[in-house]
Parts: sequence; structure tokens; C-alpha cells
Amino acid sequence: MWLYSWQELVLMSAAAIVVDWMIGDPKWLAHPVIYIGRWISFMERRLLQGGALKAKGVLLTLSTVLLSFTVTLAFVIAAKSVHEWLGYLVSTWLISTTMAVKGLKDAAYLVATPLQSGNLEDARTYTGYIVGRDTTRLGEEELTRAVVETVAENIVDAFVSPLIYALIGGAPLAMLYRASNTMDSMVGYKSEKYRRFGWASARWDDVMNWVPARIAGILLVIVALLQPGASARRAAAAIRRFAHLHPSPNSGIPESAVAGALGIELGGLNVYSGVASERARLGWPLRPRTQRDIAAAVRMLYGVSFVAMGGLLCALAWLL
Repeated sequence: MWLYSWQELVLMSAAAIVVDWMIGDPKWLAHPVIYIGRWISFMERRLLQGGALKAKGVLLTLSTVLLSFTVTLAFVIAAKSVHEWLGYLVSTWLISTTMAVKGLKDAAYLVATPLQSGNLEDARTYTGYIVGRDTTRLGEEELTRAVVETVAENIVDAFVSPLIYALIGGAPLAMLYRASNTMDSMVGYKSEKYRRFGWASARWDDVMNWVPARIAGILLVIVALLQPGASARRAAAAIRRFAHLHPSPNSGIPESAVAGALGIELGGLNVYSGVASERARLGWPLRPRTQRDIAAAVRMLYGVSFVAMGGLLCALAWLL
């Protein structure tokens, strides 16, 4: 391997999962995604005007992924040149910053906690932090749906995809993925403002997530088989029946799997800046959604990370 052996990549990726489980994104430490976001904003201010917006969007995409990859590679090489163990530590930390299992759990529980006490105002406020839809009039069922959809979708974005790219190319490739995902979240909208400018970023993110989303679907079926109260059969059936209805070629897979496993329906009517948008309905409404489904979705998120960790440990034992 170019910088590290397969054994080293597996070991650092496993260690990065543990770092994310335990620490997440500490506020006292500068996060690489902040700097990626600043670069995207810097380029947007200079490119999002005039004509040739699709070509400018391609420039934004290429410059962001190449810069993220190159800077991360330079950090790893510099650390490794000082001492091999410093290289391991820097790589492990950088890979952990591309994951967000703990951060996703914390964001979900910020909504679940006030819901448990009936405080809808706080629940609406915290839900608004993690979704783009209007939340000011949502009740418990719709707040739950918003959070469960976010957790399900981000099983791919916040864990499976960065892990796969870390295993292939270490911290530089994992950071390239995180840059791609950050671009999609900032400019990959189908609004009039970003339809042409964000086209390349959105399509590139779709390509990067295509294989990881399908691996996530398999992992979620396995987790549903192990999780009390979940149904692996329904999870698999929901992927086959509903995933293709989602506007994203990837997000429908984890959302359908979670909906099927829990026996609830996701999707439906969302409102964005006063404009109603009907999203494909995923899963079967076998029962009403409740705030307990947030905790169930988080358990599936952690279940995927546990299964992945088990796979890494088995791979490491085999490689050694």
C-alpha cells in the first residue's frame, strides 16, 4: 500500500471508530470540516455569479476534493516523517473526524429529551438544527420522523462511507469523501440558486456514496436481525419495495431499511421556506411514530458501527 499496509489501515480505522465513540467532535479542538466549509464558502462567493455556473460548479468540486486530499496527505506524511507512531496518531485522529456516530446520537437526543417531557418548543428548535424543513408547527410524530430520517440517512454519510474510504486510502481518501459530502450539504440543492452551480457537487456525492449505501443496507438488515423489536425481513423487503422511490439514489436505502425494521412509515409532506414538498413514503405504517423511535434509530446506527467493528477485528486477526 502507498503509505500504510492493509493491516495498518484496518487498525487505524478501528481505532478511529473508538475515538469517535468516546470523544466525537470536541468543541475545544478545531475540526477539519470547518476549514473545508470555509473553503467552499470562499469559492462560492467568487464563483456563484455570472454565467457558466455548471462549469464553475465543476471547478468548485475538483478544487475542494483535491485540496482536502492533498492537505491531509501532507499532514500524514509530515507526521510520519517525524515518527512512525505520530503518523499513526495523526491518521487515526483525522479518520475519526470524518465520522460522526457520537455527534449524530447527541443531536438526536437533543430532540428526544424535550420530547420525553412534552416540551415541543425545544424539540422543534433542536430539530431545526439538523434538518432543512420548517419545524415550527411540527408535533411529536413529525418531529420523530425528521430525526429518524436524519439518523438513517447519515448512517451512510457519517459512518459507512468514511470507513470504507479510510480502509481503501487512509485519512486522505476519507477526508476527500468528507469534503464531497460537505459540498453536497452546502451547495447540492435543487433550488434555483444552486440547481446549476451545485449540480457537480451533488452528482459527485451520489457517486461516492453509491457502493457504501448498498453496503449500509446489508449492515442494517444484519442489525435488525440482532436488535430486539426490529424486523430484518421487513428491513430487507422495504429496501426492495421503497428505496428506489426516494429522490436520492442512495438515501432511500438506509431510510427504507430503518422504516421497515421499526415498522413505521417515513417520508411524507415537508415544508421548506413556506413551500410544501411531498416526499416518497417509505415503509409500512404498522403503528404511529413516537419519540421512542429516535432511540431505536440511534441503536441501529450504533449497531452498524458495532457490526463493522467486529468485521474489522476479524479482518485484522486474519491479516495478522
